[in-house]
Amino acid sequence: MGLKLFNDLADLQIPEVEALLTLARRLQANPEPRALAGKVLALLFLSPSLRTLSSFQAAMIRLGGGSFVISPDMSIHGLETRSGIVMDGMAAEHLREAIPVISSYGDALGIRAFANRVNLANDLADTEFLAMRDLVKVPLINMESAIQHPCQSLADWKTLDDLKVPKKGGKFVLSWSWHPKALPLAVPSATLHMAAMRGMDVTVVRPDGFELPPAIMHKARHAATLSGGTVRETNDRAEAYEGAHVIYAKEWSSTKFYGDRAADQKLREPLQDWLVDEPTFATAQPSARFMHCLPVRRGVAVTDRVLDGPRSVVIHEAQNRMWGQMAVVYQMIGPGV
Repeated sequence: MGLKLFNDLADLQIPEVEALLTLARRLQANPEPRALAGKVLALLFLSPSLRTLSSFQAAMIRLGGGSFVISPDMSIHGLETRSGIVMDGMAAEHLREAIPVISSYGDALGIRAFANRVNLANDLADTEFLAMRDLVKVPLINMESAIQHPCQSLADWKTLDDLKVPKKGGKFVLSWSWHPKALPLAVPSATLHMAAMRGMDVTVVRPDGFELPPAIMHKARHAATLSGGTVRETNDRAEAYEGAHVIYAKEWSSTKFYGDRAADQKLREPLQDWLVDEPTFATAQPSARFMHCLPVRRGVAVTDRVLDGPRSVVIHEAQNRMWGQMAVVYQMIGPGV
């Protein structure tokens, strides 16, 4: 399988995802330190990163290749991202020129750009990322966009497999957690779809006003139909956590007041008890695990006791970002491609 675009797990068949995971495990057990010798991965970060940046750089080094990073803060001219703008301000460089130039220096390109969280329809359609994709002539990796995060989802799928969490009959709870700010929908959207595609029984538990958009739920239910899983949504935490194999905490913005910062803030203010603590697991499976994509705010989304305890697999997840991404770049620009 030669990948040209890694944008959404929904673009792949289940056997193709499983092939990537098999390759990730192979590269983890049997390194190929010359597989990408002479290959270059260009990385464009329009939003901040810790794990994505370091894991992609580590992945390329482990495979014998190299990478370089560009971000607006690193550009001496400044990078303009808006369309139809008269560039009479500080920025002297526009993405419409920058992206083709950056991608021409690499054998593949990764782009990371968060949602603007102004217009829900535009973010659901991933309008800005698609516009950037049209400027790229080399294989492209979505390192997180307004509504996608396939790299995190691939790592999470591998983590579930590593821990032998059951597919059929495995109960996966995506649990909204409180955060002082309105955060993007990319991770909850991608995580929900990943668990549904894996064939699990998935429950989204969230307060009223934080329902995931119908388009996201419909996509996940379609994936569940194909895989033999199920998808549902509720505001009843006690019922949602019962029998759970995994509780995956994630913060996201209100969809009732999407783009309205003041209304979102007012809605979330009384919800600070929506955090994962040890009593959360009282009716879950005895071996239930805690997952989060990181970064996570201690004492806000989850207690120290859970995060530092044996249930937490967040470091395992983070390391799997590197192994999963090694498989992606190997399939994109590796031997025989």
